[in-house]
Amino acid sequence: MSLLRLFKQTRGGVLPLVLVGLGAGGACAAGSAAAVVGGASAPAVARSDKPLPTAPGDYKTTAWKALVPKDWDPSQAFKGLNLLSLKDGDTKANTALERMRQVWDAAPAEPSMEGADIRIPGYVVPLEGDEKGLREFLLVPYFGACIHSPPPPANQIIHVTLSKPAVGVKSMDAIWVFGRLHLASSSTDMGKSGYHMDAQMTTAYQSTR
Repeated sequence: MSLLRLFKQTRGGVLPLVLVGLGAGGACAAGSAAAVVGGASAPAVARSDKPLPTAPGDYKTTAWKALVPKDWDPSQAFKGLNLLSLKDGDTKANTALERMRQVWDAAPAEPSMEGADIRIPGYVVPLEGDEKGLREFLLVPYFGACIHSPPPPANQIIHVTLSKPAVGVKSMDAIWVFGRLHLASSSTDMGKSGYHMDAQMTTAYQSTR
């Protein structure tokens, strides 16, 4: 699925598009590797040496919208352009999609989330693992992202590394991840992320509602 089609499915709303999916306790949305750390969207910061909490209750339940700076408006890059009138494949559409991808890949992280111990739901995009389990993956807010559809903005992708392998976790499984969030951009074959999480544990997703 193209970015343009995804955009049209949200009736032209860029910000609503990046926030669909699993909210903090919400429902699943309809729809379907080595890291390079650094980059302008997520400056290097000193990381805490404090051990990760071991109790699930010590992690704050967090919605994906909390990862988006309140003053970030990606639609500013498309003022005066009626994206809904464009068709896949034409020159104007290709130019707009290229610009949209640039804006999304450079999406800024929310500074206040640095070092936060959080619990967040999402879908798994595997990066590294073996018969002992999954050790590294991208966490994304809606089903199919990075696999069946284009990657979300960088501030809606978390690059997760686990303290111990997660057994039985597969591609596009819906899970809760518990860990410490950092502002650190990375680039993988599956997409660019604006956050890294040192994860303590994962559990199967269940709504808290």
